Amino acid sequence: MDGYYAFMLVATAFVLMMTVPALALFYGGMSRSKSVLNMMMMSYIAAAIVGILYVAVGWSMGFGGDGTLFANPFELLWLKDVSTGDYIFVMFQMTFAIITVALISGAVADRMKFSAWVLFVPVWALVVYFPMAHMVFSCTDDSLICGRIGAQDYAGGTAVHINAGVAALVLVVLLGKRIGWPKEQMRPHNLTLTMLGAGLLWMGWYGFNVGSIVFGDDPETQFPLETGRTFANTTLATMAAILGWLLIERMIHKKATSLGAASGIVAGLVAITPAAGAVNLSGAVAIGLIAGAVCAWAVGLKYKLGYDDSLDVVGVHLVGGIVGTVLIGVFSTAEGAGGVDGLLYGGGAGSLVDQILGVLVAIVFSGVLTTVIALAIKFTIGLRLDEEDEVNGIDLAAHGESAYDLHSGTSGGSSSVLAAATAKPATTTEGAKA
Repeated sequence: MDGYYAFMLVATAFVLMMTVPALALFYGGMSRSKSVLNMMMMSYIAAAIVGILYVAVGWSMGFGGDGTLFANPFELLWLKDVSTGDYIFVMFQMTFAIITVALISGAVADRMKFSAWVLFVPVWALVVYFPMAHMVFSCTDDSLICGRIGAQDYAGGTAVHINAGVAALVLVVLLGKRIGWPKEQMRPHNLTLTMLGAGLLWMGWYGFNVGSIVFGDDPETQFPLETGRTFANTTLATMAAILGWLLIERMIHKKATSLGAASGIVAGLVAITPAAGAVNLSGAVAIGLIAGAVCAWAVGLKYKLGYDDSLDVVGVHLVGGIVGTVLIGVFSTAEGAGGVDGLLYGGGAGSLVDQILGVLVAIVFSGVLTTVIALAIKFTIGLRLDEEDEVNGIDLAAHGESAYDLHSGTSGGSSSVLAAATAKPATTTEGAKA
């Protein structure tokens, strides 16, 4: 078992890397240059707030209270009565909470007040994520998703991706459209950063999926079995999703873009997350291919339906999460972690119905509670940035900085507004020399 603990340390570090810096780079590159720092800061501040909050009460709310639908936040307050040997698993689950909240930020790029985001993060984690994590990951008879309904979710299709995707949709509807959208072209300012972030997300996702091992009665046998299947499925589904996304992109836009490849990576990873331990290799390829194609089509819905999802959180995470979770009911096999044959393998429609019910519960739970939270913030401190600050850029308005100091008259100078205001003018006369 020493090898398992060493593996989990690495897996936990990989999942934390998925938020900082991977998601920050992925979203930052897709943002406009005047909001890239704010976009990255939203991930970093989510890590700081949610990480501490999780250790304080999140673990208790997620994994305490056996036999109860909702767990007591004070039962294991600050990991009371939790052995230090279990701290590794606590930290692992903490990283799941962090990235779930951070995922939402991509939908509200350019226009959500930073102060509103700082307030939204802990409240949403407490009210929405921690209880849903209990329903999904703490599989007692009374837990809603995997207990009463019986839906499989290997690593967070419902608790992470559908949950975050629904919250993102609620926020963008309540915030409204960015100034100029959709008439104004709001293209990614640095696709190199986005491609780098996508690659790091793919790497970190092995910690995410493979670390979510469900042990049987014989850990020494189950450990290598689960790691091998989950690693292979994560890899193949992601590869298939890239192809699926680019195929649809080529058919619709006559181009195969780097942004499409990066988005396909994430779509495949999202879709295989709930199914990674449940399906065989051909099932993983099928789920990835379907998810890549469907998500590539779904990101265009915002133009038809009129919701301004800045960085396609809804189209990738909500849609990809639904696709991966529902398709477990089609492609799962009895040899997988859940021990259930899906529709394709003669298991009937029972598993498919369970998966659909799990999706519906996650959508309703997240949608209703996120709406209440967002409205409360909107009518107190406000959700949206002032119009002038939005036009000038949230980096300058919220942080007093710009990502690219291209017009600085001094080398090595700070890009902060405060530093610029207090700096003495240069006195060098070298420029006057012939």
